[in-house]
Amino acid sequence: MVVNKMTDPQEMYDIVIIGGGVTGLAAAMYAGRMKLKSILIGYPPGGVIATTDWIENYPGFISLSGKELADKITAHAREYDTEIILDNVTKVEHQNNCFIAYTAFGQYTTKTIVFATGSQYRKLDVPGAAEYEGKGVQFCGLCDGPLFQDKTLAVIGGGDSAAKEALILSQWAKEIYIIIRGERLKAEPVNLERVNNNNKIRMISETNVTSIEGSEHIERVLLDKPYQGNNELPVQGVFIAIGSSPLSDLAKTLGVKTNPKGEIIINRQTETNINGIYAAGDVTDTEFKQAITGVAEGVLAVYEAYKYVGGESVCTCVDTDYIDCPVSPEDLRSQSK
Repeated sequence: MVVNKMTDPQEMYDIVIIGGGVTGLAAAMYAGRMKLKSILIGYPPGGVIATTDWIENYPGFISLSGKELADKITAHAREYDTEIILDNVTKVEHQNNCFIAYTAFGQYTTKTIVFATGSQYRKLDVPGAAEYEGKGVQFCGLCDGPLFQDKTLAVIGGGDSAAKEALILSQWAKEIYIIIRGERLKAEPVNLERVNNNNKIRMISETNVTSIEGSEHIERVLLDKPYQGNNELPVQGVFIAIGSSPLSDLAKTLGVKTNPKGEIIINRQTETNINGIYAAGDVTDTEFKQAITGVAEGVLAVYEAYKYVGGESVCTCVDTDYIDCPVSPEDLRSQSK
């Protein structure tokens, strides 16, 4: 894998993929298969999913870590002639029907762009949250859980990510409170069952954290309603799991349309409102965001880019009467082996 390189600004790529998560990596793999002159630019390697302890809903793997999944897709992408650069794109421009992506180490001129920039953790806007960020206010249980051995922790959030964080943290923590704004924890049934069966985890529903307090370290959170008769909950760490915000600012500078949440608006072909620009994964307005759906969108985006730059449509039909199919099903099957 190339860390960085100085580039010839006149060099033309068929496709630049922005984003180093599994969506971008899958797009890079497929771009290589389609023989496109392509480059992926992204950091950190593997994206947010690489910090996930386990994945049990990716077809073909009963259970594996997020890092293992990212490594496998990276290895697959490396099998083809696709460049992968660990860097961040700082600016994109639209010039003469082409696009230019800039990094600290070079610029990359391309016919098409796929935005697979993903999302970032949403932060809690209460007193103390910013002050203690990285000093007890954390976002990744897998990354930081070992620092809280035998501590009492709060996980703030009401979805599946909050359930997963609490389960991960239960490997180290003495006690964990999931503080839920709504009436119940809206987690996948299997994770909800695991939470309910974990004697380290307690749930506090219909409650908001109004402040995070302490001295050198976090000592408590304040609640907007009493829990067991007290608005103060003693904790030594707070993990925020209240969703994420799309990283779409680069796309917006090109005039790519987004919805009120800031998600890039795409159609079923992953096309945006600008010809030659595609988007896939968590940065888009797709309602159901999973690694598998992001990977699928990344592959589809590359296929659409392939057609856009002049590639012929790939025959994917298997029709016994061969209507609209340039090769027979037998030939198609032999080609795919």
